[in-house]
Amino acid sequence: MESLYLLIPISVVLVFVIGVLFWWSLRSGQYDDLEGPAYRVLLDDRDVPPVGHRAEENTGRGKDEEPRA
Repeated sequence: MESLYLLIPISVVLVFVIGVLFWWSLRSGQYDDLEGPAYRVLLDDRDVPPVGHRAEENTGRGKDEEPRA
């Protein structure tokens, strides 16, 4: 019976902490988009060339050189 004097306040504090953490997660938008990340895994990444690189620079030839046969 004496253990209830310790366990009841501990459980009340634990419920309060869980409630505060749940309230924080709702307010910060943790549950806004539940399906988006699941679909994003299935999509391919876009192949975007790095900024500043062009096709002529990647071939190893300059602009003035003739193409090799």
